[in-house]
Amino acid sequence: MNVPLSRRLAAEFLGSGFLVAAVVGSGIMGERLAGGNVAIALLANTIATGAALFVLILSFGPISRAHMNPAVTFADALEGGIAWKDVAPYIAAQCAGAVGGTVLAHAMFSLPLIALSHHTRSGAGQVLSEFVATFGLLSVIWGCSRAHPGTVPLAVGAYIASAYWFTASTSFANPAVTIARSLSDTFAGIQPSDVLPFVLAQAAGATVATLLFRWLLPQKRRQKQSLPVSAIS
Repeated sequence: MNVPLSRRLAAEFLGSGFLVAAVVGSGIMGERLAGGNVAIALLANTIATGAALFVLILSFGPISRAHMNPAVTFADALEGGIAWKDVAPYIAAQCAGAVGGTVLAHAMFSLPLIALSHHTRSGAGQVLSEFVATFGLLSVIWGCSRAHPGTVPLAVGAYIASAYWFTASTSFANPAVTIARSLSDTFAGIQPSDVLPFVLAQAAGATVATLLFRWLLPQKRRQKQSLPVSAIS
C-alpha cells in the first residue's frame, strides 16, 4: 500500500478500539435493558456489532484495509497482500486499540476501567465454534473480495451478526477482540484462562480457510491480489 505505515497503524488502532467499544458497550447496555432476558441482550449485542463492522470497514478501509483482526492480517500476509515486516506492528496496534476499546466502554458506563472477566467460555464445543467462526469469516472475506470486492463490508458485518447465533461461542473470530474482552467482567467477557484456546482455534480457522481458497480460486493467488478496502471481526 502507498499509505505510510504510521497512518495505517493509527487506523488499525482506532478501528479496533471502536469495534471493541461497540461489542463491550452494547453488551453492557443490552444486559441492563433486557431485564434478565439473555436472548434480547444478545440480539442487541449482535445488531450493534454487525453494524459497527460495516461502517468501520468503510471508514478505515481506504487507509489500512481495515483488518482490525490479527487473524485477517496473518491471512493477508500469507497471500502477499501485506508485507510480513508490517504484520507485527499491525497486530500490536490492533491489540492496543482493542484493549483501549474495553477501557473506553467501561468509562462510558462508569465501570472499573479494567476488570478480569469471570465469564466461562470453555470446552470443545466453544473452541470448535471459534474455528468455525473464523474459518467462515475468512471464507467470506476471500470469496467476496475476489468476486465482488464492493460487498465485503456488508458481507463481513452480516456474517458476524449471523455467527453470533449459530456458534456456541457467539463468534469472537478475532484474537485482539478476544484478549480485550477478557478484561471486561460484563456480558461480552471471556475469562482469561479461556483466551489461549480461542486464539489458537482462530489462527487455525484463518489458515485453513486461506489455504482452501488458494485451491478454490488459484488464478487470484497467482495475481497476488490482496484484500480490498475491507475485512475484519
